[in-house]
This record gives sequence, C-alpha cells and structure tokens, in this order.
Amino acid sequence: MARKSKRVDVGIWMKLTKLVMLLVICAGSLAVFQWYKPVIRSNEGMQRRINQLRAQIAEEERFAEQMNATIKAIGTNNVVLERLAREKLGYAKPGEKVIRFETINGQIPSK
Repeated sequence: MARKSKRVDVGIWMKLTKLVMLLVICAGSLAVFQWYKPVIRSNEGMQRRINQLRAQIAEEERFAEQMNATIKAIGTNNVVLERLAREKLGYAKPGEKVIRFETINGQIPSK
C-alpha cells in the first residue's frame, strides 16, 4: 500500500524561523561590509594617489625630454648656445649695446 505524504502545518513558527534566518544573514552581510568599509576607502585613496603620482611622473618625463633636447641643441649648435648666453647671462658681442628694462617691485609700469 502506497503511503500518501501529508503536509503538516506547523503554524507561524516555521515562517518566523525562516524570517529570522534571513535577517541574520542580512545582518551578517551588513557587518562584513561595515568591517571592510575603511579598507575599501583606504584602497580608493591610495588608488587616487597612485593616479596623481603617475600624472606627475608623465609631466616630469616630458620636462626631462625637453631638457635633453635643449642640452643636445646646445652641444651641437653654436647659435643656440650664443642665444642662451645672451638671454640668460646677459652677454653681448663686442661693440654691441645691451638695453635692459627693469620693473620696480616686480610690477609692470603703468601707461
């Protein structure tokens, strides 16, 4: 003889047990998230700092390339060397007059 399975209604307790288990799992997930939240924020801050430093490195590399090009131009071209000596050091050729315009207190004179 085949037995028929009957569903036994245990009332509200089974539903409450499932609800409590669900709430415990949600609370555990929230606790883990709160525990790792400072680590996540710290990681984001370090990632921003890495991006800033990479941008600074790229800028410094561009500057170094520019300086290397200037050094190469000075070493191979006497005209460039002469122009830089005139501009930066205030040198002049013999018999040449140099006129310098200076501002008082670093301000541009008014018209």
